[in-house]
Amino acid sequence: MRRDAHGRGMRRPLLPPALPGYRTRAERFDELVGELSERLGSRWGEHWGRVEFGVEDVPPSDPAPWESGVPLGRVFPGEFGAPTRIVLYRRPLEQRAGSDDIPGLVRDILAEQVAHLLSMRPDEVDPDYGRDE
Repeated sequence: MRRDAHGRGMRRPLLPPALPGYRTRAERFDELVGELSERLGSRWGEHWGRVEFGVEDVPPSDPAPWESGVPLGRVFPGEFGAPTRIVLYRRPLEQRAGSDDIPGLVRDILAEQVAHLLSMRPDEVDPDYGRDE
């Protein structure tokens, strides 16, 4: 049993786990990507085969030759039976947009990555592509 420095009792979280403020920014971002990828999966899942969606904090330090600047997301083709992976990079996305704009930016980046995978335009993949929320 851990006590605080003054012996007044158990330490406990400032916020109860049921409140939204209890979750970290990374957890909220992961949840957002999960919700938006499920939305696209219900519409396009049968067309893309085995695809996994993931989130990493930052992209690898070696950008692809065709990338200029910091990538916000990437498609990693599946090889040798492994599924295709679509990865979004949380920190560059958070730096690019304010907290209110994150859902729209994540939606657009996911639409771009799925469009790349399906050889389509992003606005064909998601009719809300490019619209402000």
